[in-house]
This record gives sequence, C-alpha cells and structure tokens, in this order.
Amino acid sequence: MIEAKHVSKWFDGQRILYDVTATFETGKTNLIIGQSGSGKTVFMKCLIGLHTPEEGEILYDGRRFRDMDLSQKRKLRNEIGMLFQGSALFDNETVLGNVMFPLKMFSPDTHKQQLERAHFCIERVGLKNADDKFPSEISGGMQKRVAIARAIALNPKYLFCDEPNSGLDPQTSLLIDALLSDITHEYGITTIINTHDMNSVLGIGENIVFINKGHCDWKGNDHTIYASKNEDLNNFVFASPLFKEVKHYMEKRELDQK
Repeated sequence: MIEAKHVSKWFDGQRILYDVTATFETGKTNLIIGQSGSGKTVFMKCLIGLHTPEEGEILYDGRRFRDMDLSQKRKLRNEIGMLFQGSALFDNETVLGNVMFPLKMFSPDTHKQQLERAHFCIERVGLKNADDKFPSEISGGMQKRVAIARAIALNPKYLFCDEPNSGLDPQTSLLIDALLSDITHEYGITTIINTHDMNSVLGIGENIVFINKGHCDWKGNDHTIYASKNEDLNNFVFASPLFKEVKHYMEKRELDQK
C-alpha cells in the first residue's frame, strides 16, 4: 500500500498540488486520472520520489519516504517497477536483453538464475519465442509487453505505469489492461496507473483518484463512477457520446433495481 497524506507541491512559486490525500491499495489496479495540466503527472512523480513535496508525506507500507536514508531509498527503488509511456526499450538490445537489463544491474542472482527469471517474465506476458527479436521487429503492443516483462523482472512490490496504452489501438489496449490487471492480482502488487484511457477507467479501475486543477476531487472505482455527481469528472470521463450512453444505461439499471 502507498499512502499520500496532504501532499502539496510548488514550482517557481506556482502551486501545482493542493493538499492531496489518497491511498493506493495492494493487489489492486489504482488509477490516477485527470485532464492534461491537472497535476496528475506531478503527483505520480511525488509518489515515486522524483519530486519532493513541500508539504505532506508519502508512505510505502508505513515507511515514510522522507525519513529514509540513502541506503533505504536504494532498497525501496529495487522494490519499484516502472512502465514508461513510450516503452523506453533499448533499440540495440533484443527482447531478452531488454528484460535482462534490470536483473544485471540490481539482482544478486547468478547469470543462470537471471536468465531463468527473464525467460519466465517474457513467457508471462505472452511473448514466448520472441527472445531474439529487436524492438524494431515487433509491434507496438508487443513492445509494451516487453516493457511490462522488464518492469516485473525484479518482482516489484510497487508498479508504476505512465499512460500504458498511449499509441495503441483499442483492441491492444484492452489486452494490455487485462495483462496489468492479471499481474497485479497474481503477484499482489500495488499498481498505480496514470491514464487518459477511459476504457481503462471503466474496465480495470478498482481504485480511482481524480486530480482536477491540483486537487483530489473524487475517489471511487469503476462501479461507483457511474453514480458520480462531480460535474468535472463526468465531463472528463463521459465526454464521448458512447460513454454518455453507457452512463445513462448504468444509471437507469440502478434505478430499475431499486
């Protein structure tokens, strides 16, 4: 579990986050959503430790990040997996080479054990027999799966995903969502996803935090979001005609069941 308590952040005298408090639960897909410029990316960077809040604190399973010494912070970083927006694969490395990278850097295991772990992660994301391919030889969706395999190579307790469906077609996005959800539940990871994808919000949003103009304006999940009376949230999530119809259908079904 990761907790943010009364987090505020300024840049050059401009306040970006206002007293944000949120809890991200273990074994669930936790989503941070909000419009561009809302502060959600700054908030995620505060959670990871890339930004230091001027006010408030971040706790990892009760451990205060600001109280950690350098050695403790290094240990924590080995417990964190990162899935970057553009996959951030090494073009000159094969699929196996990319997944092996964090293991070579941080794992105390033998080379044989590292290879076994890398092969396991590659197979877990459905890319068996792709070890020797380079990123340029595989699709965007496959690249994203390689990035997921690399992110879980060190068996992280915490997984941060920045726009994991960016640039992917709808069908591939659904596959990535399902994979992240499965891995989260299977390994009991605290997964935090920064996303604009409304399919992700409504499909795997077990715990959703809505950041609006630097404030935490709403908290809920993929079920309670349909009943939200927050106008800014509704305008953001249900902006398209299709999602508006879904919301109306869910509201009508709820009334019919009462």
